[in-house]
Amino acid sequence: MINNLNQKILKAEYIWLDGYDVQNIRSKVKYIKDMDSSTVMVEDLPQWNFDGSSTKQADGNSSDCVLKPVRIIPNGWDDSHLLVLCEVYNSDGTVHPSNTRAKLRELKAEYTGLEYWWGFEQEYFIFKDGKPLGWPAKGTPPPQGENYCASGNKNVAGRSICEEHAEQCIASGMEITGVNAEVTLGQWEYQLFGKDTLEVCDNLILSRFLLAREAEGSGMDIELHPKPVMGDWNGSGCHINFSTRMTRDKGSKSYFQAICERLEAHHDTHMKVYGLYNDQRLTGNHETQDITKFSYGVSDRGASIRIPENVGKSWKGYLEDRRPSSNVDPYLATAAIVNTLR
Repeated sequence: MINNLNQKILKAEYIWLDGYDVQNIRSKVKYIKDMDSSTVMVEDLPQWNFDGSSTKQADGNSSDCVLKPVRIIPNGWDDSHLLVLCEVYNSDGTVHPSNTRAKLRELKAEYTGLEYWWGFEQEYFIFKDGKPLGWPAKGTPPPQGENYCASGNKNVAGRSICEEHAEQCIASGMEITGVNAEVTLGQWEYQLFGKDTLEVCDNLILSRFLLAREAEGSGMDIELHPKPVMGDWNGSGCHINFSTRMTRDKGSKSYFQAICERLEAHHDTHMKVYGLYNDQRLTGNHETQDITKFSYGVSDRGASIRIPENVGKSWKGYLEDRRPSSNVDPYLATAAIVNTLR
């Protein structure tokens, strides 16, 4: 706790998604007197206005938007610093059109009733000076192949950022289940799990925020574009693993097939909310299915939906949706899955 003349000061960093097509994560810090970070509840935190005309969320002649705190987590490295996830509202109290979290909240009865579990596989590139970390100043590195889960400076770059980020997320209460170097030099992945649909989506946004801040401190940038480097290089996705009580406990091959058939019937709807510029990544190459096609298969990383090998033996467990891009909005994506399978 910050002490100033024996006064308790809480540092509350209000975090929200802006109004851009690919939403950026914004934040500003409020210092609050006589509030203890160890006992504060989300309802104790005040709402806070911001200039929506600077975030593509309002016009300049009526620019006030409102941040409503909906979730607080500790900053794992600083007991006096809370991260406050907020929803955006209009000044008249109505939900702002950019507030996609509110759309997922409307489906609470569906996703809680079916007991959804979720796992996000967030891929990303670390960039420095306009190119992936570890790439030569001129030209490109050797063809990818020796980089996935690799060791050594020749094959990986940015491990400290990846691992420090994971440790901070864990210290903040998120369920990070793993990290690894990805297929392209300078590309990494972390896996995030959760049984509470809204909470795990919140955690993905907050973990992205912490990742950007970790890189910022090292003079790097995090790139979530699904195809940041054109050519014979893997793009970045955010694969969504999902299960319900039915797929975990009862299952059956016919049930999994029925799920895939429902997803196929709504493929176009899903692609509209699975991230922008995804057509540059989903080409049918580099472990993807073409964006215009839908397929599923056991242990098939070139399919839209991969059924893991062990699940394909027992027909109990989860499915992996490999279509979402690295910049996907988790609230819209999970809502699409829940709506399709309701």
